[in-house]
Amino acid sequence: MNALNSLIDGFGTALTPVNLLWAAIGVLLGTAIGVLPGIGPAMAVALLLPVTYGLDPIGAFIMFAGIYYGAMFGGSTTSILLNTPGESAAVVAAMEGNPMAKSGRGAQALAAAAIGHFAGGMVGTILLVALAPTVAELAVDIGAPDYFAIMVLAFIAVTSVLGSSRVRGMASLLIGLTLGLVGLDQMTGQQRLTFGSLQLADGIDVVIVAVGLFAIGEALWVAAHLRRRPPEPIPVGRPWLGRGDVNRTWKSWLRGPFIGFPFGAIPAGGAEIPTFLSYVTEKRLSKHKDEWGKGAIEGVAGPESAASASAAGTLVSMLTLGLPTTAVAAVMLAAFQQYGIQPGPLLFEREPDLVWGLIASLFVGMVLLLALNLPLAPVWAKLLRIPRPYLYAGILFFAAVGAYAVGGEVIDLVILLIIGLIGFGMRRYGLPVLPAVIGVILGPNAEQQLRRALQISDGSVTGLVNTPFAVIVYAVIVLLLAWPLLKKAVIRSRVTA
Repeated sequence: MNALNSLIDGFGTALTPVNLLWAAIGVLLGTAIGVLPGIGPAMAVALLLPVTYGLDPIGAFIMFAGIYYGAMFGGSTTSILLNTPGESAAVVAAMEGNPMAKSGRGAQALAAAAIGHFAGGMVGTILLVALAPTVAELAVDIGAPDYFAIMVLAFIAVTSVLGSSRVRGMASLLIGLTLGLVGLDQMTGQQRLTFGSLQLADGIDVVIVAVGLFAIGEALWVAAHLRRRPPEPIPVGRPWLGRGDVNRTWKSWLRGPFIGFPFGAIPAGGAEIPTFLSYVTEKRLSKHKDEWGKGAIEGVAGPESAASASAAGTLVSMLTLGLPTTAVAAVMLAAFQQYGIQPGPLLFEREPDLVWGLIASLFVGMVLLLALNLPLAPVWAKLLRIPRPYLYAGILFFAAVGAYAVGGEVIDLVILLIIGLIGFGMRRYGLPVLPAVIGVILGPNAEQQLRRALQISDGSVTGLVNTPFAVIVYAVIVLLLAWPLLKKAVIRSRVTA
């Protein structure tokens, strides 16, 4: 009841005209910046930190929250329409959203994503209000073996459902894991696969990998085929969701938050793992399995809802423990410190107006995001009417700008081209792109958690399975691997019977 009263007070803060203006500016800026490949919410918040020096803390953080959610939706927009993820959380949206756009259903994909962000953000923020102390307490008890098990589950789940074969999925994952090894060893400081280059010592940024594999690889693939057949204009389609679309997606919108929120709340969480797992879950539960890979709308609705709920979950650890679980949370933590505020268990007592005003602004930001972007879905979809030579030339330009903005080094552009050629080769030989991106995102963290778990157990492999949570996750992995064989055995037994 205290939380509800505090939230009502927070709405009194968030709904003032000035704070409403900052929320609207944040959503618009976030969406505009998120559309640019490579410039995600973390960079957007970081770039705007100096601008907020003259603002009061409440107004600044309300605007940051709007930027966070707006940038996530903006990244999904380019991911769906142009197969160019603006940030890592939008990678999964390209898997089904881009085929939908190519078949003339880009506006429907964007609408499903916008409503998914709204539903996920609303449910996630409600869970933030209701469960923040409990989730934070559970998060402290999760150790290295549990993290490693979760990441192995993400590896196995996504490679077993994507592509024409598991072998190709594993090959793609190995490419990603290899790219993830580039740089300094996080524990020993030794260089790995840097070829003596100091610029590679920090590793390859995941944004460069995602943009290279998706955007550059797609542009090269299209260019290679444009010479063989003339380009055909892509129809925009009707700008609304039909009854059939809503019937297929409403369950996905509601399932996504319960996958995304817990992963956002735990340390080392974020939106990448839950979006992958949501995609796998929706594919398993779908009644239209023949559409997957060709534009299944559930593959957009579920992951986007999970990503938005994960964004709300990241605030749990940051506000209650002072522990950032994503890059955006880390930048926002720096912003708190800039104002002389230290997030932690006492924050709710010392700065109740700020905390509850921020939480209430999340609800306001979700409504603004839906109100601003749902009508704009057909407008964004008209990007597809641009002739493809000009469209993909623009994609290459913005991809290069985004990659250069990551580190400001010319070598980033060279790496972008090399990874783009790898993406082109993967398309040529039928390797799915997503497992490679997963390998780059999760590979370094998985290695670190594996080594920590083994150090704690003095090198004993039993240290990887010494918690109930890890045992349950490995049981799910075994079931996932064995399910196709069990399914064939059941079918064979029925046929012989």
